[in-house]
Amino acid sequence: MAGSKSVVLAALFANAAIAVLKFLAFLVTGSPAMLSEVYHSVSDTGNQVFLLVGLRYGERDRTRSHPFGYGKAQFFYSFLVSVMLFGIAGWESASHGYEALTGHGRVLGRQAELLGYQFPGVWANYAVLLGAMGFESYAFVKARREMSRQISRHGWSGFREAFRRTSDTTTLTALTEDTVALLGLGLALAGVFLTEQTGNHVYDAAAALLIGLLLMGFAVALAWENKRLLLGESLPKSEEDELRGIVEGHADVDSIVDFRTVYFGPNDVLVTADVAFAPDLDTAAMDDAITGLEAEIQSANPAVSKVYVEPESDR
Repeated sequence: MAGSKSVVLAALFANAAIAVLKFLAFLVTGSPAMLSEVYHSVSDTGNQVFLLVGLRYGERDRTRSHPFGYGKAQFFYSFLVSVMLFGIAGWESASHGYEALTGHGRVLGRQAELLGYQFPGVWANYAVLLGAMGFESYAFVKARREMSRQISRHGWSGFREAFRRTSDTTTLTALTEDTVALLGLGLALAGVFLTEQTGNHVYDAAAALLIGLLLMGFAVALAWENKRLLLGESLPKSEEDELRGIVEGHADVDSIVDFRTVYFGPNDVLVTADVAFAPDLDTAAMDDAITGLEAEIQSANPAVSKVYVEPESDR
């Protein structure tokens, strides 16, 4: 949890500083790509605020009305980030780029010519974009390091598998955001450079449109990944089979009647097992067997926070 919070704080610091610089550069140059990047950085800053709220809310102790705690708050706020902020910023950026490419593009192009693409105004764009790459690279490295740590701990094959399987949606969102930010900055830099070299403002406007489409695309992917956890996803099959094997292999267990797992927060898993014990087992021995099973399951998978083992007759 501490790793996730440091990742979010690093991104918040970077994005807040970058948003101010990009807006100042836009005022100087009137670049459509730079305005799209302003939308992008403002949304990213808002993202971090939402993620911090989710982290804080998720740390609340369980109550009568929420007996399994508030861990799913992080799933909800990460979903909110992807839909409301990534989506809205992407739509605004894409709309702005499209308008710049069509009828309104001539007005924006003339504004840019008067304000920014005459030396030395364009260098404000270059300075801000390159500086933003430095800030975003710092945030990206922290998020990537935290995700790499999780990949190593779980034995995942790489970042693609981690994207599909991680329950730490806060780190996933921050890493996605930083990746999109670096790609967007690259597009903006290319658009500004080509416009300066050719005098054709289509490149700048096209970069703004592509940044918006990039944001919306990642918004959909991130929302889809958060959906699986909001709906109550189980552990990955390999991990669930390992826990099931522990129960089946216990000396006092005849068979498993039912076995389920579900995430109630990042690295917070509930396990329930309906078990048919050996018929000659008395109550005291059964109680000891249940206690032993709970301890073995939690020891095998540190993400398991609660285990319920229910004696059942074999069906």
